Amino acid sequence: MAVVDHRRCFKLWYAFVVPLLHMSPSINGCIERERQALLAFKQGLVVDTLSQIVSTWGTSEGQNKDCCTWKGVYCSNQTGQVVELQLGSQSLQGSAMDVWGNMSSLAVLNLTDNQLEGDITNSFSELCSLRSLGLSNNNLSGEFPKFVQILSKCSQKQLEGLYLSNNRLSGEIPESIGQISSLTELSLYGNQLSGRIPASVGQMQSLTRLSLYGNRLSGRIPESIGQMSNLVYINLGKNSLEGVISETHFSKLSKLKYLDLSSNSLVLNFHSDWVPPFQLSVIILWSCKMGPYFPQWLQTQKNYSSLDISNTTISDIIPSWFWGLSRTAVLINLSHNQIRGTFPSSTMEFAYYPKLNFSWNQLEGPIPSFLSKSSSLDLSSNKLSGFFSFLCGIKASNLTLLDLSGNHVSEELPDCWTHLENLVILDFCGNGFLGKIPTTLGNLYSLETLKLKKNRFVGELPSSLMNCKHLKVFDVAENQLSGLIPGWLGFELPKLVILILRSNLFYGRIPLQLCNLTHVQILDLSINNISGTIPKCLSNLTALVDKGHSILTITHHYASDFGNGLFSESYDDAATLIWKGIMSEYKSTLGLVKSFHLSSNQLKGEIPKEIIHLGGLVSLNLSRNHLTGQINPDIGKLELLQSLDLSRNQIDGRIPTSLFQIYGLGDLDLSNNNLSGNIPMGSQLQNFDPSAFAENPLLCGLPLQRMCDKEKEKGSVQQTGVGNQDHEGGLVTRGFYISMGLGFAFGFCGVFGTLMFHESGRST
Repeated sequence: MAVVDHRRCFKLWYAFVVPLLHMSPSINGCIERERQALLAFKQGLVVDTLSQIVSTWGTSEGQNKDCCTWKGVYCSNQTGQVVELQLGSQSLQGSAMDVWGNMSSLAVLNLTDNQLEGDITNSFSELCSLRSLGLSNNNLSGEFPKFVQILSKCSQKQLEGLYLSNNRLSGEIPESIGQISSLTELSLYGNQLSGRIPASVGQMQSLTRLSLYGNRLSGRIPESIGQMSNLVYINLGKNSLEGVISETHFSKLSKLKYLDLSSNSLVLNFHSDWVPPFQLSVIILWSCKMGPYFPQWLQTQKNYSSLDISNTTISDIIPSWFWGLSRTAVLINLSHNQIRGTFPSSTMEFAYYPKLNFSWNQLEGPIPSFLSKSSSLDLSSNKLSGFFSFLCGIKASNLTLLDLSGNHVSEELPDCWTHLENLVILDFCGNGFLGKIPTTLGNLYSLETLKLKKNRFVGELPSSLMNCKHLKVFDVAENQLSGLIPGWLGFELPKLVILILRSNLFYGRIPLQLCNLTHVQILDLSINNISGTIPKCLSNLTALVDKGHSILTITHHYASDFGNGLFSESYDDAATLIWKGIMSEYKSTLGLVKSFHLSSNQLKGEIPKEIIHLGGLVSLNLSRNHLTGQINPDIGKLELLQSLDLSRNQIDGRIPTSLFQIYGLGDLDLSNNNLSGNIPMGSQLQNFDPSAFAENPLLCGLPLQRMCDKEKEKGSVQQTGVGNQDHEGGLVTRGFYISMGLGFAFGFCGVFGTLMFHESGRST
C-alpha cells in the first residue's frame, strides 16, 4: 500500500490555517533584508530550472522592488514582513537553503516537490514563527537530531506541520522531539533515519499524523505512543523495528483510522477478547507475526477500506464472520500465509469492486461466484478446483487482473471468455490444463499479459489471439503445442515485449514476420523442432539493438474501475528464463534481461552476421542445433552480453579475439563444436572453467590442459594480423601480464555481475 501523499494533508492544513495569514500586499512595501534573502534564494537556483513564478522576481533597483507583490510571496499588511512562501511543485534545482535567517516572521514555507539539495541542519534556526515547514520530495540532507534541537529551542512553540519526507536526512530521532508539543503532523518517511523511536513522542499530545515509513529505525516501538489520544494516522512500515506490540500501544488511540506497521519484525500479541478503542479504515500489517490463529480483534473492525495481513504466519481457516465485516472494502490481501479450508458457498456482496489477493495459501475447493465481483483477483498457488463453473458463470465483470496460476487442476480450460472485456492481466501458469487453447480468448481486446505456461495444452495457437492487439507478454512455454509458428505473432501483435514459446512441439521455419517485433526484449523459441536457418532480418528487432538504458521492470499501467471511480493501477510482470541451464524467475530486473534464445532446435546454416547488430542483448543462446560456419569476428560488439552459449553445434574456425571486448561476460559455453587454434590469451577467457571449451578436438591453450604447439601459436599470431600483440618469439612480455590482470578483473566483474543480476524464486 502506497504511503498517503503528504500533499493532501498540507492542502487540508492550508485550507483552514492559511486564510488567517493571507493579507493584502503591504502598503509600505516589503522589508529590504527579506527582499535580499529572496533574491539570494533565487540566485542559488539553477537558472534553467527557474519557474515562471521565481523568474518574475525583481533583481534590480526599480524593477519590481516590492517583494510583497511577487508571485508565491505573501506579506502582512501591518508589518510588511513575509509570512508565507508558496513554491511547491516548481521543479526548482539548487542548494540555496541558508538564506532564511532574516525572515523571522515567516509562518508558512512550502518548497515541496522540487529538486533542491544541500544541508538544512542550521537553515531555520531563527524561524520561530513557523507554523508549517514543507520540504518533502527534494534531495535535502542534514543531521536530523541537530535540526530538531534547533527547532525545539524556540520559546513559543508554534510549529504545527513538519513535512520532510523523501529526502536524505540522517541520524536518530532525538528525545527533544517531544518538546515541540505544538506539532499536529510529523512526516519523515523516506529518509535515512536510524536508531530507536524515542519515548518522548508520547508527549506530543496534539499530533494527529505520524509517518516514519521507509527509514532505518530499529528497536522496540515505545508504549508511550498509546497515550497520543489525537492520533488519526500512524505509519511505521518498512523499518527494522522489532519486539511485541500489545494492547498498551493502542490504549488511548480512539481516533486512529490508519495503521501501517508492515515490513518489520514485530509480533502482534493481543488477548483473544481484546476490543480495540478504534475503528480503522486502513489496516496494513503485512510481514508482522500475527498467527497461527486468525486475529480475533479484526472482528471488531466493521468499516475498513483496505486490509493487508499477508505473510503474517496465519495457518487457520478464514472464520465465517470475516466475510461480513466490511462491504466497502477496496483491498483485501491475505496472501503468503498457510490459510486452509474453503471459501463460503453463500453469496457475498461488495459495495465496490475490490482488489482481492488470497494467493500462496492452502485453500481448496471451488471458487465462489462472488469473488468475480472484484477489480483484481489473485488466487494463485492454492489447491482450488472447479474453474469451469466460476469462469462460465461470469456475465459481467470489472476484472482487470485474474491470476489462477499454480492450482494444479486437470481439466480443460472452458471456452467462455465473452464477458471479460476489461481484463488486462491473465495468468493460468502451472495448472495442468488439458485440450486446446480456447478460441474465445481472442475476445479479450484489452489483454496485455497472457500466461499459459506449464500446462498440457495441445494443438495450434488459435488465430483469434491476433485480436489481442495490446498484448505485450505472451508466454506458452512448457506445453504440447504444435504446428507452425504463426506469422501473425509478428504482424498482428506489434506491441509484444516478451514472446516465450519454449518447450513445445512447434516445427517449421522461424517466420520472417517475427522481425516486425520492434519492442520485443525477450524472444525464446528454444526446445522445439524448428528447422531452417536463423533469419537475417534480426537488425529490425529495435529493442534488442538499442544499447540505451533499460527500465528495471516491465510494468503495465492501466485504469481499474472499483465501482466508485477509475483508479490508476500498475502490475510488474515476471518471466521464467533458462540461464546457464538453471530455470529462474525474473521480476525486479526483468526489463534488463534482453534475451534471444533458439537453443535445442534443428536449425542449420551459419549464424547470420546481422546478429552483431543486437547490441542490447544480455543473453544469447543458440546451443544444441546444427549451426555451421565460424563465430563472427565482430561478436565483441555485443558488449552487454553476460551469457553466451553456442555449444553443441558444428561451428569451426578460431575463437575471435574480439571476445575481449565483452567485459561483463559471466557465462560462456563454446563446448562440443569444431573450434580450432589457441584460445586467445590475455583476457577473461582464461578464467572460465575448462568445460566451456571442452570437446573441441583442435582447440588448445589455457584454461584447457591441452597446450598449443609453440610454432603453431607463433604462426597463428602472425596470421590473425592483430596489431601491437605482446607475443614475440613465444616470449611472454610485460604487456601480457597487464592484459592478463585486466582480463581477470573484468572476468571477475562479469561473474559477480551475473550473480547480482540473477534472481530466483519469488520477487518482492
